[in-house]
Amino acid sequence: MNTTALKAVLAAAGFILSGAAPAAATLVQDVRVFDGKNAHQRRSVLFEGGVVVDADFRGPVPPGARVVPGAGRTLLPGLIDSHTHAFRDHDLPLLFGVTTQVDMFTGVPLMREMKAAMKAGKNAGRADMFSAGTLVTAPGGHGTQFGMAIPTLARAQDAQAFVDARIAEGSDFIKIVMEGGGHGMRKFETLDLATVQAVIGAAHRRGKLAVVHVSTEQDARAVLEAGADGLVHLFPGEAVPQERADSLARLARAKGAFVIPTFTVLESMAGTREDDLLRDPRLAGLLDGEAQGQLKARYGATRQPALLAAPRMLTTALRRAGVPLLAGSDAGNAGTQYGISMHRELAALVEAGLSPAEALAASTSAPAAAFKLGRRGCVAKGCKADLLLVEGDPTTDITATRRIVEVWKDGESVNPMRDAKRGQVAQAAQAKAAGSKPLVLPPDGRISLFSEAKLGSPFGSGWMPTTDAVAGGKSTTTLAAQPALGDGQVPLAISGSIAPDLPYAWAGAAFMPGERPMQAVDLSAARLVRFKVRGDGGTYRAMMMAQGVAMPGYASFTAGTEWAEVSIPFSAFRGIDPAQATMIGFTAGPKAGAYRFEIADVRLLER
Repeated sequence: MNTTALKAVLAAAGFILSGAAPAAATLVQDVRVFDGKNAHQRRSVLFEGGVVVDADFRGPVPPGARVVPGAGRTLLPGLIDSHTHAFRDHDLPLLFGVTTQVDMFTGVPLMREMKAAMKAGKNAGRADMFSAGTLVTAPGGHGTQFGMAIPTLARAQDAQAFVDARIAEGSDFIKIVMEGGGHGMRKFETLDLATVQAVIGAAHRRGKLAVVHVSTEQDARAVLEAGADGLVHLFPGEAVPQERADSLARLARAKGAFVIPTFTVLESMAGTREDDLLRDPRLAGLLDGEAQGQLKARYGATRQPALLAAPRMLTTALRRAGVPLLAGSDAGNAGTQYGISMHRELAALVEAGLSPAEALAASTSAPAAAFKLGRRGCVAKGCKADLLLVEGDPTTDITATRRIVEVWKDGESVNPMRDAKRGQVAQAAQAKAAGSKPLVLPPDGRISLFSEAKLGSPFGSGWMPTTDAVAGGKSTTTLAAQPALGDGQVPLAISGSIAPDLPYAWAGAAFMPGERPMQAVDLSAARLVRFKVRGDGGTYRAMMMAQGVAMPGYASFTAGTEWAEVSIPFSAFRGIDPAQATMIGFTAGPKAGAYRFEIADVRLLER
């Protein structure tokens, strides 16, 4: 293709030519094409300079073009993850065919840097990002619990100024949080409906979409009535009456709204997500131990499959009503991981009633249309050459998206990145296998060597207080050795107060098994932690943290007025790998108020 013609295609598609040389021509021959909406059984697709030149090419192979065989394979647009928190690992989505992320909350400097790189045509090595920037939440609301200061909105009359400030920062759309907590979490402060309505109106006056995070059916109905352009989550819950599901779907259709179910994170909350993605070596081989740890984590400590009944029913009803459904993983949360989680999200949408082709549209053309992303999410002349080639036919078997042959970003192959990452992961795994051995535990397994002089331990950096101060909380704790028991063991009294500042507030005592606090240690020689406890009759939590996992695994125990022995298997700490353990804790929270309990004779045991 000559330079003049190529420039014309780029200009028509709205892309900017940078100083870099345009990507060379590539021809994928005799391939099944899913163009974002429909499947075409045998076509050849030519792309060059970062755009699709011809989606049904019939001429001779252009001189110098790279030819990729397509027989038995499917070419589809690069996937668009419609709900992420893209604060890190921006290359990771590309490795799994996700070429664009719609970010729902990230740092403003990162958002600005990404926008500049995209505008300059210099973002080929990362997934593109369209972002809400700073979300709209109440003081003390959801989004303020991460330990970083963000602006919040307290009054409806300030909505326009607040929205204008977000737009000035570079927000592509406005995300609003209407979240009061629930499902085991302490209550959040939340925006009232009048303020949400004011924010929606303020966004619309500036030509911006207003999407809303909700966690209840009542709030979903209210924000749809208020004119929200989309719901960025469905909500966990048991089955609802069919008429209620249908009426909510009819309301969304009447209001012209779209919905992003985010099954991946809902499965994490319900404690039900399986590790089928990690059982596939083609996928797992691209994730190091830290990245796998995040995916293995769960928000739900116990399996509650009933919590998925409502979102599945609603998704079925929304599909039947013709409401646009978008695939989004909520990557950045426990139980999710950038890129790879989209393949689980697609399968979950099919399980909820979508056809495989509809699920593919939900991850390509539908989000491109809903978020007005331009010529992406499509395979047609002038579309951005963000493409995914897979073995098999994902329009009949959605898991075929996992059989990735090649990914292109801006017309450039991502396979060199994929190969390099696979090599790095394999090399790290080999080094770990060769040099890592489980820590040899004391013969009796005891890790509590408490005395008035020292809160000792046989290894590691020992016992110390832990509180939510690292996340901006104000909870307190005091650790004090107590008179020895009849067996000579010295108890540790743990007391203080849980402040009502954070939904995940905690305070208590932590054992650090590494030579440095939070250094990872292999504790896989043990299978459980056993300890004695007494206290004020309250319910408390044992927790374990592991390298690479943002959220600890929890297991509850009761501190009655008489000494009792408690055994907690490591398997109860869902999503935590004991071979990467960084901390074992005994804590109060998140319920606010004073607490006091004692522990003694803490042991790590094989059985």
